[in-house]
Amino acid sequence: MLGMGWPELLLIGVVAVFLFGPDKLPHLAKQAGGALRTVRRMIDNARSDLADELGDDFRDLNLRDLDPREMVRRNIFDAMEDDPAAELPPGRRPLRSGERPPFDLDAT
Repeated sequence: MLGMGWPELLLIGVVAVFLFGPDKLPHLAKQAGGALRTVRRMIDNARSDLADELGDDFRDLNLRDLDPREMVRRNIFDAMEDDPAAELPPGRRPLRSGERPPFDLDAT
């Protein structure tokens, strides 16, 4: 959760008790929960409006798939994890450790 663990959350709670006092803290927590529910409702409404506007073809569209980082991860990193020898043309093989690549004097 945002890179925070239990010690950080406990520290935030202690600081909040000192800043706002134990009397106002439950009311502030209730307001924060209401704000979070409102934001989630707004996100759900935006998603449903987008799905309605795009039509049935894009009903199962996952917006996370449109993230450029996810596209790179899916297309490039997954391809790098595949076996490189499987994609080589016939008669070619990957170099062994310490082996020098072939060099053609006539081609240079």
